[in-house]
Amino acid sequence: MAYQNVRGLRRLANALRYSMAGLRQCFRHEEAFRLEISAGLLVVPLGLWLGESGVERALLVGSWLVVLIVELLNSAAEAIVDRIGMERHELSARAKDVASAAVFLSILFCALVWLLVLAGRWMP
Repeated sequence: MAYQNVRGLRRLANALRYSMAGLRQCFRHEEAFRLEISAGLLVVPLGLWLGESGVERALLVGSWLVVLIVELLNSAAEAIVDRIGMERHELSARAKDVASAAVFLSILFCALVWLLVLAGRWMP
């Protein structure tokens, strides 16, 4: 059965299966993703505990999920560049550096959210 002809719940089930495979592959092959998952084992419960409202909890936990999402995209970009060729090329290096910068900015965003949410309790 061609993928384009799959509809409804079957398509949803396939999408879920492919997504889980992607998470497993990233966890298996990307050390940074494993480290961020490990940090999430601390960050997520801490965010749920420190958040005083549903909005605060969503911001604290959600900002960490953004880091994981951007890391997944970074890993995909790196895999595509490596698939094209392992030789050094200016555009390949640029693509990898830009994707890495996106991860860095997502981590800064997460830190800023945590700082603003938690500091907001002590600032008027």
